[in-house]
Amino acid sequence: MKKVILAAVVIAGGWFVYKRLQAGRAEENLWAEATDPITPSSH
Repeated sequence: MKKVILAAVVIAGGWFVYKRLQAGRAEENLWAEATDPITPSSH
């Protein structure tokens, strides 16, 4: 029974870390898009 509980805790922890990393990447992408320099078009 302890192994099942331990496995559930490890899986939940891994999922939480994965979600945190994904949220961090999404925020980095938003900042990168917001702070990209605007280049004038050649028209």
